Amino acid sequence: MTTALYAGTFDPVTYGHLDVVRRAAALFDKVIVGVSVNPRKEPLFSTEERVEMLRDACQGMDRVKVAVVPGLVVGFAREAGASVIVRGLRAVSDFESELQMASMNRALAPEVETIFFTPAPEYHYLSSSVVSDIARFGGDVTQFVPEDVGRRLTERLGGRSGSAGKEGSPSKS
Repeated sequence: MTTALYAGTFDPVTYGHLDVVRRAAALFDKVIVGVSVNPRKEPLFSTEERVEMLRDACQGMDRVKVAVVPGLVVGFAREAGASVIVRGLRAVSDFESELQMASMNRALAPEVETIFFTPAPEYHYLSSSVVSDIARFGGDVTQFVPEDVGRRLTERLGGRSGSAGKEGSPSKS
């Protein structure tokens, strides 16, 4: 049985993240979606909220489990019995830092492989920070995140999710 770990901050989870989760679940027996705790970042949502949003978003994906990664991803992978770390690459600009991280993980745990997924074309431009910015300025994020996540973004940031086309909001093209 091959277990893969897909870790990230998921602040918030987007359809791009879920695309990677679905595709990994089609390849591996079990996929752990790990919500990373990164003390260098100040997340918009608490760890518990991010876990809850991911569990809701991954309902019906039988091979997927959501967990918290409290420290090093590669250390958690070992503890969880994952032999693969899944990472997403949206653009060439992601490659350098992801390659460095994969190389460091290999030095720390040579038995754990890193596999890169490129997103489906409709998601290659998505990032949590861009989606949060859209919500912060009142833009419609419903095409980028699950409904519950969009609602939470609107509540947290005071935006007007679903208001595309209104003054001050980007309109759909």
